[in-house]
Amino acid sequence: MTQILFSPLVAFPIFLALAGGLSLIGKALAGPTKTDPAKSSIYSSGEASPTRTAAPGYRPFLVAALFFAVLHLGVLVLATGAASPIAIVFLLGLMLALLALILG
Repeated sequence: MTQILFSPLVAFPIFLALAGGLSLIGKALAGPTKTDPAKSSIYSSGEASPTRTAAPGYRPFLVAALFFAVLHLGVLVLATGAASPIAIVFLLGLMLALLALILG
């Protein structure tokens, strides 16, 4: 019986029905909605909205993402390897790569 319940073809409709039921219960508990211009406006702590869009691009994000990817994968490689002189060379190379990423 448990094997049938865990199959995706049976579990998905059950979870879909549960999610739909919870959504309907939540809508019933929420009460009526009231339209208000303050609800649809941008909240900026009482300040006026900026007139130009802030789109710095993806470069700062990609540098930070690459930094953490190199850091985490490098530490993972060091942690799964044996202690040897090559590990020290790898660690120095990892530190040099991270320094190059920081300095840009």
